[in-house]
Amino acid sequence: QGLWFVCADMDGERMYDLNLKGPIGLVIGSEGEGVGRLVKETCDFVASIPMKGQISSLNASVAAGVLAYEIVRQRLG
Repeated sequence: QGLWFVCADMDGERMYDLNLKGPIGLVIGSEGEGVGRLVKETCDFVASIPMKGQISSLNASVAAGVLAYEIVRQRLG
């Protein structure tokens, strides 16, 4: 339907390196488990959120907010 689906995963490509300017559907996995393998394989892009220090993962709502902000930043920039 014209949407590009982007899932959040620590092993993905840095979100800054992806073109997120088009129509995007965000896929956020459960806290602790993340996005399932089959869902990840179905998505068009797998995005990671660069983090500094000993952070293993983010709360699902925080990850969604960070990715949503990056989408808006790219569209305005």
